[in-house]
Amino acid sequence: MAHWVERIKQAVIEGKHKDIEELVNGAIKEGVDLDLLIQDGLISAMDVVGERFSQGIIFVPEMLVSAVTMKKGLDVIKPLLKGDGRSVGRVVMATVKGDLHDIGKNLVIMMLEGAGFEVTDLGVDVDVETVVNKVEELRPHVLGLSALLTTTMPEMARVIETLKQKGLRDKVKVMVGGAPVDRKFAEQIGADGYGKDAAEAVELAKKFSAN
Repeated sequence: MAHWVERIKQAVIEGKHKDIEELVNGAIKEGVDLDLLIQDGLISAMDVVGERFSQGIIFVPEMLVSAVTMKKGLDVIKPLLKGDGRSVGRVVMATVKGDLHDIGKNLVIMMLEGAGFEVTDLGVDVDVETVVNKVEELRPHVLGLSALLTTTMPEMARVIETLKQKGLRDKVKVMVGGAPVDRKFAEQIGADGYGKDAAEAVELAKKFSAN
């Protein structure tokens, strides 16, 4: 049993996206516990990938391939999971109004899903009203806002301000990220946290959902 988990873990770490579905299906046929496959195989692999990324051993392209591999494996397992509230938390993600970049956001989403979060992706170029309405409707634990253009960063502040006006600010943790965003900016606009990369964003979401 253990060799299946290890092979799946290595496949994700090495980004072997063409092999992962066959490996996961093989493990399932052998009766390997699904939780074990997710926790010790897929999620554990992305922990290693995140650590290597943080240390500068690998870069965004490699991380993205590993995340895609992990998601493919997860997609095989998901239909077999019983609806027993396995979600560790609900997250709403959006790239703010005026910004069409989504690679970073999509990477964060894949890693959040791999970590057990239920994620609603609002897409790119999302206006303040849409974001706030979705927070009001879904009541997520975490709202993640992404921007890659300095010109669209003020939209993050507008979202937070509107959440305050609607009386929703204390009901959701807001984390922000994207190439031009930094911790200082996050503090200036009143965000709860800043993720410099996908791995850090997932750790933030875990922390926020546990509180």
